[in-house]
Amino acid sequence: MRAIKVVDYDPSWPLLFAQISSEVSILLSDSVLSIDHIGSTSVPGLAAKPKIDLDIVVISNAVLPTAIEAVRSADFVFHGDAGENRWAFTRDHDGYGFRLCVCGPDHRGHQERILFRDYLVDHPERAAAYADLKRRLAAEADGNWDFYTGGKTEFVSETVRLAVSRM
Repeated sequence: MRAIKVVDYDPSWPLLFAQISSEVSILLSDSVLSIDHIGSTSVPGLAAKPKIDLDIVVISNAVLPTAIEAVRSADFVFHGDAGENRWAFTRDHDGYGFRLCVCGPDHRGHQERILFRDYLVDHPERAAAYADLKRRLAAEADGNWDFYTGGKTEFVSETVRLAVSRM
């Protein structure tokens, strides 16, 4: 098993997001409703795995098959449905990587990821606690991704609940 690596925030992450966002925008053109930088690399100052996470929201569920095929035909590895009708792709590049998920509009999971991101941006103390949790889990996981991901579930759920309660 490969060790799970959580690194200090890298100020180049927003630039990497902008580059891949631009590429995907050209690739999918009129099918895109939004391309959102999500995950830990989207929160300034937050430690993260060196992988840029993006949610690509298409204009309707009807264009999902066409969008999925367009991304598949580009230089991305297709991983199938990541759950909840959200289609996952990855690409590795020079020590960092990208994880793209394509979903339709009004996708609940996408909305929760935006709430989580925005709450951490607005609450640096919560972001710091999340960074501490991720570093601890990465050290304890010994390459076990299920342990690492599962260990974050309660924190993420609680943060989303906090975000919803402040709306």
